[in-house]
Amino acid sequence: MNGSHRNRCPIMIRDLVIVRHPVSMCVPVNYAVTLRVRAEGTGVLHYQWFTDDLKEVTGATGADLAIKAKKTQLFVCRVNDQFSKCVFSDWVKVKVLDMDKSGLPAHWLGEPHIAVNPKPQTVRKGETLTLGCTAFGIPTPHYQWYRNGQLLLNKTSDTVQIDCAAAEHAGSYLCSIANVLEERWTEPADVKIDQPDTLPPAALTATDKVALLIGNLNYSHHPHLMAPIMDVHELANLLQQLGFRVVSLLDLSREEMLAAIEKFVQLLDRGVYGLFYYAGHGYEHAGRNYLVAVDAPQPYQPGNCICVQRIMLSMQKKHTALSVVLLDTCRKWYNQDCIPSWIMPLGPIGNTVYGYATCEDAEAFEVQDGGKSTGIFTKYLNAHILQSKKVTHVLEKVSEDLARDPLVTGKQVVEIKHTMKEPRSLADPVRTTGHTRELHLRDVCWRQANELPRRKRLMFLCGVEVEVSFSALYSNVLVAFATVKTTGPRTQDCTAMEDIFSGPGRSDEMDSLLLQNSENPDCTLRLCGLQKLTDDLVIKVELHYTHVDSKLRRMESQQVDIGEPLVASCKLYRRNQAAKKREGSARSMDKISNHQPLRHQPPAGPRRPFTRKAECTAKVAAAGGNEPEENDENEVQDFNS
Repeated sequence: MNGSHRNRCPIMIRDLVIVRHPVSMCVPVNYAVTLRVRAEGTGVLHYQWFTDDLKEVTGATGADLAIKAKKTQLFVCRVNDQFSKCVFSDWVKVKVLDMDKSGLPAHWLGEPHIAVNPKPQTVRKGETLTLGCTAFGIPTPHYQWYRNGQLLLNKTSDTVQIDCAAAEHAGSYLCSIANVLEERWTEPADVKIDQPDTLPPAALTATDKVALLIGNLNYSHHPHLMAPIMDVHELANLLQQLGFRVVSLLDLSREEMLAAIEKFVQLLDRGVYGLFYYAGHGYEHAGRNYLVAVDAPQPYQPGNCICVQRIMLSMQKKHTALSVVLLDTCRKWYNQDCIPSWIMPLGPIGNTVYGYATCEDAEAFEVQDGGKSTGIFTKYLNAHILQSKKVTHVLEKVSEDLARDPLVTGKQVVEIKHTMKEPRSLADPVRTTGHTRELHLRDVCWRQANELPRRKRLMFLCGVEVEVSFSALYSNVLVAFATVKTTGPRTQDCTAMEDIFSGPGRSDEMDSLLLQNSENPDCTLRLCGLQKLTDDLVIKVELHYTHVDSKLRRMESQQVDIGEPLVASCKLYRRNQAAKKREGSARSMDKISNHQPLRHQPPAGPRRPFTRKAECTAKVAAAGGNEPEENDENEVQDFNS
């Protein structure tokens, strides 16, 4: 029986290859472009386009990808065949420029189109020379720079930069811009190198930078404030970025303020930049400004306040290269008929700056925006303080911004007083050459006020290990974190708790700072007012857990002695103790004077406020005022003692 059969022809499987890759391009914003890929293989080929991080472009499953260019992006295409083989095209960049495209031809094919030509310029010898040009093109064009007709090696980008311009760099510059379609040339740009007759002045430097920041908000006898918490914290961080050694303190009594100022002035020396900042209640009398301590009585008695001009005088006596006083406080006038005591000014030393949040006989405002309160002056100060400009120019920018704020229009205007004789900036670098000994002494003193307790590990009898760590919100506010690191073999539901014998007060805004600094600890303890410590600080750490066998809750505790942390080691209380001794020796005279009427009684009727809060709705809330008595400064302060 004759049979028949068929011969089956084998299918030839070709390699999957991309024969045409997409090309990079540079186009105007919102320009319609098409990316194309061509591949060869067996059977039906499938395509999928991706952007950065291999994110699929929705619906982009063809060999061509048509898009409207919105922003600069990378693209790649994957090609698959029916045998699960795949290849990827080259990555390409679609560079999008948001600039004038009015000269682009209506039927542009992708040839280089120059949008920006290099500009002629004159550069001082030794400065940086920068020339630039920009062109659209599909594919992305290539650049080659020339000077006086000679090709410049390795100058093949849209920008040419020469860091230290010299006479040989003068001439006529132009750039060749080309792709596979065409070559175009920019317009020539003539560059002149200015040779100064004299050497430029040496860059200004500081031998060190030191800042003292004080924020008073929780007053014993006067309206509380909210803004100093955030203002001092944020300004301290910015000043640290500028290279300042910062001591930041909250809620100081008069004696504590004087002691802190003494320590601050001790850190100053010839060539140092010194900055003093205060946020809180204040007033002005006879051209002098006074800072109100948190323990000031109501009404104020002579000697309850700090004279700002005496602080500046003490800074000048140290021959600082720059002395800056920034005051976010009111300057209402009180008791102008009183003659203040004499302050002997120094000679014309110069380079002193006063930055006032407001002008004479006016109030300074703080604004509450959501959960954050800030002084309006400090808000704009923080926005500009990092700029490498002359310090008075920075304050002028602050003044301009504040003047445009509708919350304080007609109520608050920044005032700047200065004796600047050099263009010094808070961003000037520190140069310690020839001052290493003084720098070492300042470093020891500064570290004393900012040294944190070491991290400690506590092992409890039940086998649980707890770590106690520390962070500083301010130089007198310490945060202790307790975290359970390991649990014992017979324990569960372990929690750690901390306590001290006198707990700190509460503050919602300070609590928000704690949340920013913590790393999910089991317990957080805030310790405020460290300047009042007269002995080592002991923290009690309690461990609460459930015993696996008995199912009962149990507690173990350990004490951690952390010494005198942060500013506590500076023993600011010693001045307060000395003041109390002086007060005790004068009690017999006080008994006589208490029966005599006050020399200046505050006027009857409504009193004017020191600081009021400007609401976000631009409504200013009326607040009760606190008019001080005369402060005649009979007790002359010597901050250099």
